[in-house]
Amino acid sequence: MINQTSTQIKVTIPEELYFFLKSRADRFGLNTSSYLKHLIIDDVKDLDIPVFKMSEKREKIGLKALQDYKDGKTIEINDIDEYLNSL
Repeated sequence: MINQTSTQIKVTIPEELYFFLKSRADRFGLNTSSYLKHLIIDDVKDLDIPVFKMSEKREKIGLKALQDYKDGKTIEINDIDEYLNSL
């Protein structure tokens, strides 16, 4: 799996389900979070990574930015403080 930025989620489940989940996790020597993570990874391992189409407006903005870059109309910023002070 590709290492991406992580997102934390909170799930509310009935207490009985929690105890069942905990017992399954304990059986594999995992905490409940790790066990759930592995269940989810196993569930989606055969799926293709979804591709979302950009809106026409965003695509137009992105293509213009790419063209500006190719045309040399962009600048490289090496020091953000220096750049912000120059505005």
